Amino acid sequence: MTNALLPTGFRDRLPPEADASARLVRAILDTVAGYGYERVQPPLAEFEATLTAGLQVSGRELLRFVDPASGETMAVRSDITGQIGRIATSRMGHHPRPVRLSYGGPVVKLKASQLRPEREMMQVGAELIGLDSVAAVAEIINAAIDGLKAAGVTNITLDLNLPDLVDLLAAGPLPVDDVAQLKSRLDAKDVADVPAAYAPLIEAAGPVEEAISRLRAFDGSGLLADRLQRIEAIVALLPDDIVITLDPTELHGFDYQSWLGFSIYAPICIGEIGRGGTYRNGTEPAVGFSAYIDPLIDAGLARGDRRRLFLPYGTPAADAAGLRAQGWVTVAALSADDSAQAQICTHILSDGQPVSTKKD
Repeated sequence: MTNALLPTGFRDRLPPEADASARLVRAILDTVAGYGYERVQPPLAEFEATLTAGLQVSGRELLRFVDPASGETMAVRSDITGQIGRIATSRMGHHPRPVRLSYGGPVVKLKASQLRPEREMMQVGAELIGLDSVAAVAEIINAAIDGLKAAGVTNITLDLNLPDLVDLLAAGPLPVDDVAQLKSRLDAKDVADVPAAYAPLIEAAGPVEEAISRLRAFDGSGLLADRLQRIEAIVALLPDDIVITLDPTELHGFDYQSWLGFSIYAPICIGEIGRGGTYRNGTEPAVGFSAYIDPLIDAGLARGDRRRLFLPYGTPAADAAGLRAQGWVTVAALSADDSAQAQICTHILSDGQPVSTKKD
């Protein structure tokens, strides 16, 4: 059926993947709720001018259309972070700071990347608006790590980075003509094409303690002293069972981030499974994280135990309720000749007892 085809980068999630998606979202959001983050649900689409205003997102990256009701250009969100900032500033502007908000929902990219061919993704995260201190950053990172652990992720690596480091150095002791070009070359680890004064930044990347030591040796002016002390303080507040690295030249796509960014990795997936950092939400400091759970679904996490019990026609409703209370998923026959559902069940109720349908 040609009318059943989906656009490039979009797909249906069928059982058990759709169930896994719901479990992963719930695991992360329930975890951050324990840290005091309250859930909000911004709309999938907004006026383009509103959607791009908060964190200066480029309209070129958005799927746009004309709203027939107002005649205004609307856009489908590609990132929920800016929407959370809008809510915190406007609808919840009267709340005591910092305000803690969480979210989960789909986002749509205008174009896919080579690493991520999907254009529609499920984004889950939390934002702390009004503070970007050591304690605030440590709380967000811990909430992110605990949420991913609750979703079943193990062997986590946290990679810290310094988004505005080049801007800081270029405006001070190491001026350059083209900051954007230098950032790109440093991100590509192109040592031969960067000024000699900046080359040590590439070589500084590594385990966090070693990277900080190299950056201190590089920082003859003391410009980075306070920042490095803050990073050490943050690391001291993080769990011991994760690997922590620092790459001062890494850029991971969020142009609006300020003094600290981070990416989260795990062997189960190729590429990052979460990212976050500090930023400015208008005039307010803020810090947050986002997790993209589609790679986790593809890796088989949260599939769950599909114990489905077929109930023959006429099984008393009270018996069925009792079995569900024991944790069974019950699939009831709705007529005397309704037996096809038994084929997709792991057990069948026989003489009041669940019996496995699996043949030895």
